[in-house]
Amino acid sequence: MRQITLLAFDADDTLWGSQTYFDSVEQVYCEILASYAEADEISRSLRSTERENNVLYGCGSKSFILSLVENAVYISQGKVTGEEIEQIIGIGKELLRLPGKPFDRVRSSLEQLRSTGLYRMVVFTRGELLDQEKKMERSGLRSFFDDVIVVSDKTEDAYRRLCKRFNVRTEQLLMVGNSFSSDIEPVLDVGGWAAYISNYSSWKDEAMVDNIHPRLIRLSRITDLGPWLSSPSMFIDKSRLS
Repeated sequence: MRQITLLAFDADDTLWGSQTYFDSVEQVYCEILASYAEADEISRSLRSTERENNVLYGCGSKSFILSLVENAVYISQGKVTGEEIEQIIGIGKELLRLPGKPFDRVRSSLEQLRSTGLYRMVVFTRGELLDQEKKMERSGLRSFFDDVIVVSDKTEDAYRRLCKRFNVRTEQLLMVGNSFSSDIEPVLDVGGWAAYISNYSSWKDEAMVDNIHPRLIRLSRITDLGPWLSSPSMFIDKSRLS
């Protein structure tokens, strides 16, 4: 039988929506800078700036705001005005006020899992500590979790440290998330289990997660997690991977 005792949940785009807000900010951002370049060029340049800055600043809203400003200077060749910078910072700050509203059925699913008494449950997410703590507070979900852990990156070592912190073996960990690169692949590589929920994902994630792995499950929604955990089979239902 399965030995899963620790459930770890990603936060953004797994428990609540996030990426759609970033996309909305980027759309307004491109409109602000429309006199300097086409939207596609602005967005491509922003992606490049983000990648470089994530190495220095990590992921999160504050890092994104810095990238917005830096990219505006670059794309305008230094001609961006103080008023435009003020507008950019203003729309960026809206990301720090994200409501953290849980997706449908998240609350009831967490409540059901918690009520079994079989698992320790944690939020394990990337980002900036204060930003993620505030979103967690606004979500109203904090009481369902034993801990909220915010890391700069979800590496294999980060997952090993998570297991060590809760005194479990890696095969006793199940990570639930929507990103193949941070929630799925490194967990599988250290011997843990991973549940992929495609609330929001890129085409690359969708293509990679189609690969069948004996410790990977693919769920349509978070409500599928409880039934899978309580099913008697010790093996994954391969039909869930299609």
